[in-house]
Amino acid sequence: MLIINVKDSDSIDKALKKYKRKFNQTGTLKELRRRKAFTKPSVKRRHERLKAAYRLEKYG
Repeated sequence: MLIINVKDSDSIDKALKKYKRKFNQTGTLKELRRRKAFTKPSVKRRHERLKAAYRLEKYG
C-alpha cells in the first residue's frame, strides 16, 4: 500500500503527481504485467542470452 504525505497547501494535482511517481518507482504495474502470463524458464533464459549478446555487440 502506498502512503503519500500531502500538506494542506498542496494541490490535488501535486498530490496526484507524487502518487504516480511513487507508483511507478515501486514497479507494481510492471510486476502485474509480468505475472499475467507464465513464461517458461527456457524461454526466459533464451531471452536473457539474446539481450546479453545484443548488449555485448552494441556496447562491447
